[in-house]
Amino acid sequence: MAFKKRNLYSITAAILFMLISGYQVFAAGVDEVSIPTPTGFKAILVIVPIILIIVLLFMKVDMLVAGFAGGALAMLIGGIGIAQANEEFLKTIPQMLSNTVPVVNSAIAMAVFASGGYTAALNLVRRKIGNKNEYMAAFIVILQAAATYMSGVGGGTAMVIAPLAFAAVGAIPELIAAMSIATAAAFTTSPASLESSVVSKLSGIPVAEYVGTMRWVTLLFAVLAVALAFYGAKKRGSLFVSEESEEYAAMNNGQLFKITIPAIFMLLAIIVGPFINKALGYSLINPLVYTIGTVALIFVCTKFNLNQTTNSLIDGSIYILTRLFQVGIFLAFINLISNTGAFQVIANAAGNAPTALVVPAAVLAGVLIGIPAGAFVGSILGLVLPIAVSLGFSPLAIGFVTIGVGMGSQLSFVNITMQALSAGFKLPIIEVVKGNGKWVGSAIALLLVLSFILS
Repeated sequence: MAFKKRNLYSITAAILFMLISGYQVFAAGVDEVSIPTPTGFKAILVIVPIILIIVLLFMKVDMLVAGFAGGALAMLIGGIGIAQANEEFLKTIPQMLSNTVPVVNSAIAMAVFASGGYTAALNLVRRKIGNKNEYMAAFIVILQAAATYMSGVGGGTAMVIAPLAFAAVGAIPELIAAMSIATAAAFTTSPASLESSVVSKLSGIPVAEYVGTMRWVTLLFAVLAVALAFYGAKKRGSLFVSEESEEYAAMNNGQLFKITIPAIFMLLAIIVGPFINKALGYSLINPLVYTIGTVALIFVCTKFNLNQTTNSLIDGSIYILTRLFQVGIFLAFINLISNTGAFQVIANAAGNAPTALVVPAAVLAGVLIGIPAGAFVGSILGLVLPIAVSLGFSPLAIGFVTIGVGMGSQLSFVNITMQALSAGFKLPIIEVVKGNGKWVGSAIALLLVLSFILS
């Protein structure tokens, strides 16, 4: 019953937000088409497909089923034919799949995962710091944030690192919450994530520009998450410690460090590379260079042979390509809704909202939708972000909204990262959600304050 009430509150909040804001979806670089704004009863009718999609997502219906239901209803309401729907379908999917840099970055990072780079780094640090569990906990969060930022995949990162963290220091609640906070900030602002691709597609902001704008925010939440993990481990000590696996126990420190070199190189290329390029006035550290460099280092520094190295790169692209395809289909349905004039109706009501509260309201709406529908962060952004774009939000404000959705997902029972943390730390997911409540809630409060002051 409490869960149903929470869903009802979230639905109400989302609808209220839509009533004080609005949008019109157009792909970047595509000529906008003037659509008459509906009036009277039709003005109410055209927003029903949006409400239907949100309700279905809250009910944990698959995003494509929800999108199809809303899109089909919009076709009936707006008199949209099959030919026009097909045009949107064939146009939107290629636009999403054209986000090449995130695909490349995610594929490389997953290849580094597969070759054991992050596991070796964790074992090496564990040897160096001994029983200083607070430092180990802090490093675990740094590793989680860095790996998520490079791969753009929070759930996949947590699946690898959470069991290692549990073996190293145990199920410390503050550590788990810190990993969630760092993950949310990282995947929503990553140069390799689906979410950054969605931001770019809907706003027309290049991924590199968006990532650069949000970098300080990402670092702020990462630092706070590291401090939280340090505090929790210092306060509670180690709750459980296991021995190293036989594979890594047989290696000396030099061998472990060698395995981590590809991960270090990629991290520096992604984070420091843009500054080097700017200083040189030339794009030296570009995706081609660091792809070849990282793949070569995996072959030289790890146990992978050449075939395994290249296969890990290709296999690493599967997740992001699948999600881009999925969201591309979903956004095709959203574009059908936009063609009915639904979002102009909502936009016309936006002038009634206090200007200073519009951005925080958008952030809060993203959080509230993200809690029950946390498995579909990309699809949530497809509904919320275009509203922000139509209201003229700056790239920073759009980033705040995006992070808000990510933070909300870290309180969700259906989010992949949350389920990975639950499995890795051997805790019921309800305990993970409860443990995250205080600290993720505090991070959300800080995000709201930042959005109010800086937007």
